[in-house]
Amino acid sequence: MNLKQIELLRTVITCKTTVKAGRELGMSQPAVSNAIKHLESQLGFPLFERVNNRLFTTEQARQLFAESEALFESYRVFTERLEDLKLQNRESLRMFSSPPLGHLLIPQAMRRFLERHSDVHAFYEIATFSQVTHSVELGLADLGFVVGRVDETQFHAETLFAEPMVCVMPPDSPLAKKSVIRPADLVGQPMISLDRGTGMGQILRRVFQQEGVPLEFVAETRYCNTACIFVQNRVGVAVVDALSAASTMGDTLIVRAFEPREVLEASVIYSKKRLLNNTAQAFLREVRRSANDMAERLASVHGRAA
Repeated sequence: MNLKQIELLRTVITCKTTVKAGRELGMSQPAVSNAIKHLESQLGFPLFERVNNRLFTTEQARQLFAESEALFESYRVFTERLEDLKLQNRESLRMFSSPPLGHLLIPQAMRRFLERHSDVHAFYEIATFSQVTHSVELGLADLGFVVGRVDETQFHAETLFAEPMVCVMPPDSPLAKKSVIRPADLVGQPMISLDRGTGMGQILRRVFQQEGVPLEFVAETRYCNTACIFVQNRVGVAVVDALSAASTMGDTLIVRAFEPREVLEASVIYSKKRLLNNTAQAFLREVRRSANDMAERLASVHGRAA
């Protein structure tokens, strides 16, 4: 499949009819239908089931749609990068961050940075761990911010801080009476787990397996911030990174230490293939300042978790 065919498939799936897809793509309805039939013939499997003149996506089409998400995200960022190059009289800075850092640390650094560099055009996006590393690798982002281990053969990586995972729960949870939570304590509790496809989700499963405790959960999510919001709404309890806990801690969520202790590193990454420009270096200095300030807030999390 080429990029144009992938765009065709994604548009038909999104629009749900060939008529609407044709308007979106600037094609006639018959041309869209013929292009889909040609693509199905080329692939050797159906992409849509046609029932009473309605299109229903097949499992194969849904998988292709999901797998093409990162590709189209990279293409979108690439086109925006071209727009940046047209702004020859303005410096630009592009950054991607995973949610734990992106919702708390980076906005603080951004405020300080733009107060001193108002002429800079900054682009900032929250993304998954793999999207962040992929964007930095391809040169679509100057800086990437992630929580978890990175391949230091591919990137320059600087640790901003390292904090252990913690357990979060509603204030009226029976676990709130404990100062330390272990996997065995979570048996029988409604637990929000982290997606098995994420680094933290894999850590969680490894810890439970090593402790000989089954990981049973009522809900699964990719992001720790989402897990914390579920906890605030009394869906259950969760084991998350300390930064996500700090950003949501309050009357509706309390924090306890989690053992075995699993320390997560929060890092900034940038490419080894190109020099970090002056604008990115200036922003990184503000990030370091914000990371130092964040240490006090995270200390309060551990104080409540003690």
